[in-house]
Amino acid sequence: MDQAPSAGRVVQITVTDGYDLKGSKGDSPVTAIRAEFNQVVLGDSAKITVFPDGTAKYNFTSSFEFNPEGGITLDDLAHKPVFLTMTEVLPKEKKQKEEKTLVLGQAVVDLLPLLEGETSFEMMLPLHPVQGSPLETPRPGYKQCSLEVKVFVAEPLLTAAQALGSNLLKVTLEAAYSVPECFNPLGPPQNYLVGLQVPAQGEKDYPILFKNGTLKPGGEREPVPRPKKWPIANILAPGANNIPEAFIEGGPYEEEEGELNHPEDREFRSHAECAKKRIVWDLESRCYLDPPAVSSFQKRIADCRLWPVEITRVPLVNVPKGKAGKVDKNEDESQLSFHGVAYVNMVPLLYPGVRRIRGAFHIHPYLDSTVYEKTKCLFSLLRDTGHHLIQNNKVGAVTASLPKSLVPKTPKEDKTGKEKDTDGKLKPGEGQVPSVKSQSSDTPVEGEASLSHNPEGQQYLEAGTYIVLEIELDKALVPKRLPEELAGRVKEMIPPRPPLTRRTGGAQKAVSDYHTQIKNISRAILDEYHKMFGTQAAKLGCDIDSETLEEQKCQLNYELNCSGKYFAFKEQLKHAVVKIVREKYLKTTSFESQEELQTFISELYVFLVDQMHVALNQIMLDDIQGSTVTIPSSNEQLRLFAFEAEVNENFDMATVYYEERLVREPQNLEHWLDYGAFCLLTEDNIKAQECFRKALSLNENHIHSLLLCGVLAVLMENYEQAEIFFEDATCLDPANVVAWTLLGLYYEIQNNDIRMEMAFHEASKQLQAQMFQAQLTKQKSIGTIEDTEEGKKIEPNSTTRGSMKDPSVTILKMEAPQGPGAVFSTVEEVPEDSPKLQSESQEPLMTGQYQDISIGPKLSSMGFKELPAKKEASKCQDPAPFPHAAPHLGVSQTPHSIFMETIRFLMKVNAVQYVHRVLAHELLCPQGGPSCEYFLVLAQTHLLKKDFAKAEEYLQQAAQMDYLNPDVWGLKGHLCFLSGNHTEAKACYERTVSFVVDASEMHFILLRLGLIYLEEKEYEKAKKIYLRACKRSPSCLTWLGLGIACYRLDELTEAEDALSEANALNNCNAEVWAYLALVCLKAGRQLEAEQAYKYTVKVRCRCLCHLLVHVEAGSLGRSCWLNLGLQST
Repeated sequence: MDQAPSAGRVVQITVTDGYDLKGSKGDSPVTAIRAEFNQVVLGDSAKITVFPDGTAKYNFTSSFEFNPEGGITLDDLAHKPVFLTMTEVLPKEKKQKEEKTLVLGQAVVDLLPLLEGETSFEMMLPLHPVQGSPLETPRPGYKQCSLEVKVFVAEPLLTAAQALGSNLLKVTLEAAYSVPECFNPLGPPQNYLVGLQVPAQGEKDYPILFKNGTLKPGGEREPVPRPKKWPIANILAPGANNIPEAFIEGGPYEEEEGELNHPEDREFRSHAECAKKRIVWDLESRCYLDPPAVSSFQKRIADCRLWPVEITRVPLVNVPKGKAGKVDKNEDESQLSFHGVAYVNMVPLLYPGVRRIRGAFHIHPYLDSTVYEKTKCLFSLLRDTGHHLIQNNKVGAVTASLPKSLVPKTPKEDKTGKEKDTDGKLKPGEGQVPSVKSQSSDTPVEGEASLSHNPEGQQYLEAGTYIVLEIELDKALVPKRLPEELAGRVKEMIPPRPPLTRRTGGAQKAVSDYHTQIKNISRAILDEYHKMFGTQAAKLGCDIDSETLEEQKCQLNYELNCSGKYFAFKEQLKHAVVKIVREKYLKTTSFESQEELQTFISELYVFLVDQMHVALNQIMLDDIQGSTVTIPSSNEQLRLFAFEAEVNENFDMATVYYEERLVREPQNLEHWLDYGAFCLLTEDNIKAQECFRKALSLNENHIHSLLLCGVLAVLMENYEQAEIFFEDATCLDPANVVAWTLLGLYYEIQNNDIRMEMAFHEASKQLQAQMFQAQLTKQKSIGTIEDTEEGKKIEPNSTTRGSMKDPSVTILKMEAPQGPGAVFSTVEEVPEDSPKLQSESQEPLMTGQYQDISIGPKLSSMGFKELPAKKEASKCQDPAPFPHAAPHLGVSQTPHSIFMETIRFLMKVNAVQYVHRVLAHELLCPQGGPSCEYFLVLAQTHLLKKDFAKAEEYLQQAAQMDYLNPDVWGLKGHLCFLSGNHTEAKACYERTVSFVVDASEMHFILLRLGLIYLEEKEYEKAKKIYLRACKRSPSCLTWLGLGIACYRLDELTEAEDALSEANALNNCNAEVWAYLALVCLKAGRQLEAEQAYKYTVKVRCRCLCHLLVHVEAGSLGRSCWLNLGLQST
């Protein structure tokens, strides 16, 4: 590896003090310390006597030279600690020539801070006792023995460029679970080995070997957290094997990145990790990667996504004296048994911000062809270099070093054997194996023995063996943008928030507040008067004399004073009077004399009485005008009216309604989102973008606003902005399935396969977690959930999760069309002729739009948009849901794929262009595919384009999959209605209405069914249908239909009431005024009929009046209409 340019830097390790020490011969033993690094003794301290209190002053300094050009390297510092071994010098006995020593314990100095740029650090290290040491029992009242150690180097070992571009790789091998039954802990001793290769600079790889795995029987779980261990041999103290502050934490299976992280694997893993045999290592191996190695590592992952991790076992053999080294080669190869391999997907390390992957990976039999096919690797780390393993696995030499190179040597190389470290890692430049890249050709190496059958390795599959592995980097290979950076970029792109409305002040505001208080108090007094004398006043009417009024006044004053309301009214008015004094008269200081005070009070009294009269006159005027004012509509009703105007293609009126909502509540971001969705419907992308960004400016953390801004940015080909919006959404809400899916679709457009896979994988992971959590909640609610930690059983729903696999392996990338405006694939590009015959009912398509009873030729007349319903609460809005309209009242089922979840969101906001690409993924996704909902969405998109033939074809396929789905029949009714086949539409609508469960949207189904009944003169049925519609979601159109039906049934009173309700909701509907005129004419109220007719003409529907002349002339007579000013034609 390319190391620091300067050489010969000295690393000093100084042991200053020891604490809580004791020896075998008393509390004041004579001790010495030996420092070792890289199997080399650095030095011995002087013999120091421990003080009675257990302390000792050593001041012992040892050092070694860091020389990357041919000595100790940065990689050595990464994975090799300094061992400090304390020995006790025992007193000499009689006739004893040499001193005897006793090893007390060992301390471990981790030199990793030197690779992090530090030049000196100080630490207190525990002194781990060896077996039988007196340190195993601490001094009474004291803690564990410890040493104070300082490490110093004159200058940093890494240059600035190295520190910025280098990295540290940590590989932790935890255990292999559910091993074959033939593995016997009581049988002949075996050495269980696992190996993998990591790239170094250039075309060479360094192998990492984990040796001496411990085979354990089942019966209990491995404890967590538990310490990680050094992969180094000959450590005297058992506690010194543990790496300081490094632990195996474990975690939920669903959060892992391996192959067994699905809910259906939980039961198997829980049983295997508790009851079955396992091989435990708990070793962590470190590898320093310089900047070229980091680049090679990153490129290798991109080229070969799956990396082989081999496992085998080698018997520990007894070799007779004098025959060491004479083991036959064929015998060596035959003893390398149970050769298996796990395929680790390293791609997540290329995801932004990801530094660690941990998971369980199945072990497969090692077969050359399979390994090459998946990893492009022809070299077996354990088999092709396994001869030395046999020679070093003799009884008594289990932890010996590996003296030979890990590659077959040429005749020249055979003369000079290369040494290997004790921890299973080669020295730099020695014994390096060819890299995976250099062996990725399709031509096999000449003379290589190809293995095509591995019966021993097959037992791993039969037993379900898997290894748990963790790979961690010190720094992410691909940095992730910080949330603060994303938030700052979003602030730069969105318009600034509007300034807060300035409070009006001054004299005018003070007088206005006084008027308001006078009105409120006067109304309260009138209410009190009606409570006391309402009955008497109703009887007397206008005949009340002055004496009675005076008596009532006295009683009212008495009641107000006794009840305390009089004083409450005074307190209520006090604040308004004080504001007038301060704002109008500018009096804020004390009066200088009593006369000045009296003068001011008199002037103020006159002004307040005059303004009181003004306010009371305004009350009377408001009461008179209030009798003719239209009933104000709520925001939810305005939203309903806007949708009805959309489907009637009266886009100008819909715009008026949307803008009215914005004028009423400009700070309600939901109003801006609704208006933006309407602009998407009318293909006004620029205005839609303004609306969505306005909503985002009101709440920078609103997820739907961020996603919609990203969707508009993609539609307008502002890809850099789109990435910012989508990333910010996933950062703010990491569990949002739609956000991750839209981010993956964006990466697909950018041809970034790895990040696309990352986003889709995360979305699938979050959806899977939500489904599992929902099932747990459901089971807890019925008392069937059981605790898995106690060995009991959870019964996951195999039908809903059996197919939930990692989409990162099977998702097929859709090629993006070239050129502007061709970002999204069209529906015709999707292979839609492969229906899957299923009977399961899935959640149908998004709820429908409100629709007029007339037939509209544009996409809005399809009638599929969400009804006004309760939306996601936000900080900037608090709307109450419309009481009779609720989306998803029909058949509902938990979504099975991330793409269908996204389709629902996009259809809800009219982003039809985006839906086309997601439909293609839904078809190819293993969790998706052709389903009832899939064909419903396809049919809807073709209805939007007036492609009735295709829509009918997809509806037939949807009906084959779920014949009892009310949404299928509702959408088929819309298709027949729009194509003019009202007879068939009537049958479909009646079938939809007859279902026990309603369709997702019923408003337009009821409206259109009622219209058909009116056309066929089935007025009684029409009346029932419109009554049902009025109860669910009352609007002008529902009351109008009810009024027409009642009018045709000669129920004039009911008709007038219904038409009055319609008129109250919308007094600009000419048809309502026209039918009111007809009702008045039929009731003989010609003057009222004339007034209604004038309003009809006023709202510009004269042609409708002419039509009514022809219809009603026979029953009412032509003279009535002529008297109204109509001329018959």
